[in-house]
Amino acid sequence: MSSRYGIAEWLGHPFRLLPPSDRQALARAALKLDPALPCPFQRGEPACSKRGGVCSIQSGDSQPVITCPSRFGEGDLLPSWLARIVGFPDVYLAPEVPFMRSPSTGRAAGRVDLVVASDGNASSWFGLEIQAVYFSGNGMLADFELLRDSTDIEPPEPTALRRPDWRSSSAKRLMPQLQVKGPTLRRWGTKLAVAVDLPFFEAIGGPSDDPSQDLNDGDIVWLVPKVTEDYQLVEHHWEVLSLEASSDRLLSAKAIKRQEFEDALRTKLQRIGSTGSHA
Repeated sequence: MSSRYGIAEWLGHPFRLLPPSDRQALARAALKLDPALPCPFQRGEPACSKRGGVCSIQSGDSQPVITCPSRFGEGDLLPSWLARIVGFPDVYLAPEVPFMRSPSTGRAAGRVDLVVASDGNASSWFGLEIQAVYFSGNGMLADFELLRDSTDIEPPEPTALRRPDWRSSSAKRLMPQLQVKGPTLRRWGTKLAVAVDLPFFEAIGGPSDDPSQDLNDGDIVWLVPKVTEDYQLVEHHWEVLSLEASSDRLLSAKAIKRQEFEDALRTKLQRIGSTGSHA
């Protein structure tokens, strides 16, 4: 697959369908030459807070990869889906609920992205963590500058190599969140749900061979929506996994053999001097 990923959705607009004038307007906002534009996926459509305003990226005709967590907010799909799975007749939602407190300042030091509850008294609720994907490679500043000046009907190609960074998004970012919050919620008698898009889930192994949809079979409810060809967020797959199985998936890498490690090590070792010690 090509590593030249470019914009798939830009502030909620399918990039390939934008006329040059709209691309130029979005590029000016991305470059902070004009005021920030509203995010269509957040309640009340506040100004987009993501630098550049790119919702998802894409390589050719590949599946769009969501790079902004706000993109998951379309139509309240996730909380409504989770509420239906766990049997809540009504859907109550609270964003950014404090979960940890700094011992030195007493201030909130960690939050649950969303809490989905059955009523306004929090008699029954589930936490929901949402993880978009980081990308590696060059940033998009050069793309924005090119798009600001381009008047061609067909949008220009991405200016640089970039690709989704599955490891940073999974093992370095999402796995610590699960390991910190999962055991506490399990102790409190509830569960944590995690939402990632389809390309992310496929990158960490995809659906289990025999996926369980029994809430008693694990600690983590995995919600896996996807962005369709016409750029709509839809339900795709869900399953229940234990915290341990979830962590194993997110690690998504295995240690290499010692011989392979030391072969690579020998090509990198350089002497920088002597310690001056003698036998």
